[in-house]
Amino acid sequence: MSVGMGSAKAAGGHAVARALTGSPLIAVTLYLAIAGALLLTAGLSIADVIAHRQALAQTSDLLDQLRGRKGGARNPAAVSAEHPGTPFLEGPTVTVAGANLLQRVAAAVGNVGGSVQSSQVDVSGAQTKDGFVGLVVSCELEQPALQKLLYDLEAGMPFLFVDQLDVQVPQTTALSDAPTGRVRVILGVSGQWQAGK
Repeated sequence: MSVGMGSAKAAGGHAVARALTGSPLIAVTLYLAIAGALLLTAGLSIADVIAHRQALAQTSDLLDQLRGRKGGARNPAAVSAEHPGTPFLEGPTVTVAGANLLQRVAAAVGNVGGSVQSSQVDVSGAQTKDGFVGLVVSCELEQPALQKLLYDLEAGMPFLFVDQLDVQVPQTTALSDAPTGRVRVILGVSGQWQAGK
């Protein structure tokens, strides 16, 4: 039985070979189909590599923007020229540093058209032992100005950190379906103070 199957396979193989040699049209069509499939596979692979390179370039550009190097590497002098000031809160005592922190945050809120409602400087908390001065401020401002305020606080000098952000959007009234543009923001900000500097 195995001899019969072996001879059937051989006869089938010979039939394919006879069909290819007997009809050049079938051989050319088969050759073109295989060559086309290989070219398509190579083209798709090249397109995939190009797409990955473009995605990598976009990701690198985004990373550079997030790092603050819009358009290439910048030296520290260029960064300090863009954001003048020292990276630490200034003042001979922690109380003066807290007052400078309050002044900086109040100026940032005022620059975006907001108003400070209340504030509380923490100069005796656990963060103070680590050299940080904290501030909780309640303010009102237009909703689109919130992003500008946060950017100004975190990108400017001295280095400040937003530790708490609570935004309260006003409720709609029966007379108007849209809320007013002003929001109430409770903001926790901290900065590092170095004694004797």
